[in-house]
Formats: sequence, structure tokens, C-alpha cells
Amino acid sequence: MKILVSIVNYKTADMTFQAVQAALRELEPFREAGFHVVVVDNDSQDGSLEQLQTRVREEHLSDVVTVLASPKNGGFGYGNNVAVRGALDGATPPDFVYLLNSDAFPDAGAIATLVDYLEAHPAVGIAGSYIHGPDGEPHRTAFRFPSIASEFEDSVRLGIVTKLLQRRMIHFPIPQSPERVDWLAGASMMIRRSVLQDVGLFDETFFLYFEETDLCRRALLRGWPTVYVPQSSVTHIGGATTQTKDMSRPVPTYWFDSRSYYLRKSHGRMYLHAANAARLAGSAFWEVRRRIQRKSNADDPPHYLRDFFRHSVGLNA
Repeated sequence: MKILVSIVNYKTADMTFQAVQAALRELEPFREAGFHVVVVDNDSQDGSLEQLQTRVREEHLSDVVTVLASPKNGGFGYGNNVAVRGALDGATPPDFVYLLNSDAFPDAGAIATLVDYLEAHPAVGIAGSYIHGPDGEPHRTAFRFPSIASEFEDSVRLGIVTKLLQRRMIHFPIPQSPERVDWLAGASMMIRRSVLQDVGLFDETFFLYFEETDLCRRALLRGWPTVYVPQSSVTHIGGATTQTKDMSRPVPTYWFDSRSYYLRKSHGRMYLHAANAARLAGSAFWEVRRRIQRKSNADDPPHYLRDFFRHSVGLNA
């Protein structure tokens, strides 16, 4: 099999099936080489599983699409592992694993472009797409690994600090040509099979957030870099499952948990504490400056500083 496509569904059956249809359209050039789409329903318990299975059967797609039931909602990495683990253990494992969000729709040539790039660059392990909204607005999906410096720069929101720490900022400027990055968001990510065989699948301790960061870091440590390929374009609604773009809601606890686990796993407990101190200091400075200058906090989730502080001082691992 040339390509395995993994899509995780959680209570968005209609949209997920649209993502399946978009993927199938772009997979047509690989019909002879072989492909399969696996949709994992992450224990939605809202009829999504049955709805997706029915659509696949009615559209006569059972030869190229399989819908699996996850035994629990273990998050993004867990759901993808359900799909990928079985394929890698099968008689004809795929050359490439393509992760596609359930609210992401490959534009013309998006999948083929990623495959072509990885085949032309055998030393690259992971390739990801240019992601944009339905309105054409670019989404930032190329990043540097988190560090103490990036935690301070991101939270302090001060121009001179950003200028001084420009090369440590978490966000890359959106590349205009293929460029190595530290990690990519998993909305559209092509992974070489040998990478997963070398470094393993997603760490299922992460529920949501930082699981792609961790996978790309483990790959890089084994000599497999990640590349952003802007010629591969994907339309992404974003936040359809998690509602992460709703700034009226507090940051979910699992974001704090995933961030802490990633930093502790990657760099140790003392590094985590230093990163926490840097983010707390930056956030506190911004809050004081915001109040003095009467700046809006409309872009900030409610109670963020309080929640971050409570989580930081409450760590017991």
C-alpha cells in the first residue's frame, strides 16, 4: 500500500465524511499503487459511528474506506494510533501515513505534492501542508520547539523582547518554499513509514495538544527532520471538534497538562519549572501593562493567568 490516510472523528460525522470525500478525490492518482482511508470514531456516542459506517456502505466505498470504533476517547494521538497501528502490523504496510483532520479538506494536488516531496527527499521524515481557512486566511501551523525563551516572548507581548528573541519565537514566519521547521500541526501531515517504525507512534499520554510537537521532536532526535511544503494546500475550518478558537472559554485543563508533560518529558522537571516561571513573569508583566495602558483583553481566554498559576504550583510530578 502506498498511502494510509487516518482521520479521527469526534461528533462531527457529516464534516468528517466531507473530509473523506476530499481525500478520496486527491488519492485517485494512487489507486494503482494502493491506498486506504481509515476513519476512527473516538467514542462519540452520538451516532457518528453508525452514521459514518452507513455512508461508507451506501456510497460503495468499503473497498477503500474503513470506519473503526475506538474503545474510548483517548484524544488525537490515541485515535490516530488506532488506525496506524493496525496498518503497520498488516501484511502490506503503507509507505506513507497521512494524517488529516476531520475538518480539513485537501486542495487540488495536496496529497500528491507531499508524497512527491518525500520521495524526492529521502532524508526528510515528515512533511506538512500550507493550511488556510475557508476565507483564504493563512493559518500558522509551522513552529519551533517550546523553550524557556519562547515561553517568555510569547507571554510578555513586548516589541523589543520579540525583536531580541526573534529566532526563539514559537511561530515561524509562513514559509514561501519548502523549509525545515521544528514541528507542524497535524491537520495535514505526511509521515514516512520508516519514521514511525523508528520512533514509535504518538505518545498517548497527550490527550490534545503537544502530541505532534513530541512526535516531531522524537523524529528529529533520530535524524528525521520535518519540512513545511507550502505547495501542498489544505482548507481547514479549525476548532470544529475542540472549539479552541472560542476566546470566551477558559483554556481547557488538558492544554496545561499536555504542555507540562511535554516540557518535563523533553527537558526534565527543573526545565519545566523554569519555563513556568518565564511564562508567569511574562504574563504578569503583560497584565500590569494592559491595565495601565487600558488595552483590551478580548484576545485572552478568561482567567488564563490565574489558571496557569494554579496549575503550575499544583504540579505533583
